[in-house]
Amino acid sequence: MKLECLQPTGSFKVRGFFAAALALPPGELRRGLITVSAGNAAQACAYAAHELGVPCRVFMFDTAPPPKVEGVKRWGASPIFMPRNELLAWLAAEEWRNEPETFLHPFADPEVIAGHGGLGLELLDEVHDLERVIVPVGGGGLISGTASALKGSRPGIEVIGVQSDGYAMWPKVFEVGGPVTMAPQTIADGTTGPFDPRMFELLKECVDRWLVVPEPRLKAAIPELAAKAKVVAEGAGALAYAAVEQLPPGPTTVAVVSGGNIDPALLASLLSSSGASPTGRA
Repeated sequence: MKLECLQPTGSFKVRGFFAAALALPPGELRRGLITVSAGNAAQACAYAAHELGVPCRVFMFDTAPPPKVEGVKRWGASPIFMPRNELLAWLAAEEWRNEPETFLHPFADPEVIAGHGGLGLELLDEVHDLERVIVPVGGGGLISGTASALKGSRPGIEVIGVQSDGYAMWPKVFEVGGPVTMAPQTIADGTTGPFDPRMFELLKECVDRWLVVPEPRLKAAIPELAAKAKVVAEGAGALAYAAVEQLPPGPTTVAVVSGGNIDPALLASLLSSSGASPTGRA
């Protein structure tokens, strides 16, 4: 497992946002940063702004989990809440152009994607016989950056994207060949990003196949990880681990645990319902 849940903000997003912020011209960076997020990109943006000494605001779904909202505030950024549909419409209409800060797209910014590629480079250094990587997918920035880095050096590595059946947007998109509309019904809130035609083209090029994890299996995977591996993962973070059982054994495989910012109440509920405990004893 590649434990991105141990990053400073609890998710892989900090890679891309630091890279994108550092690539900005000084004048644009001084204006501050702004983004749109279900939670993890918001925290990453806030953290990068804090470390670089510039202001930050983040537009978040009004259903964002409390730990992710608290993380944004911890790093000194100001969250602004909107209903999901309104916020996605705000993003699609590029209303961020009317804001004073410099906008960083949460998954489609080329510099954000390039920053996520660092994960792939680390895997090449750390797992010399690497043959396949399973990556949870929301907007698509993590898997496209990781796949680009991996395949640029070793094209034979298989890159597998995974979503929950509670929001299997991308597998459906590739099944029908275009955008689809669906309402999220999953605890993997970090994977509920909207369709973006730019990412469609990237994912078509770099993802070798898709897996869909049943939501009950995803809910079981979170306490499994906590009890057996001592890893705290949020819904999106547990997806790749939950998908491993769908694959035949053999190839050296890495599952990316993309984040660990789970609501403590939800974690407690899942642990309780599974009969698991963090010590591994039921």
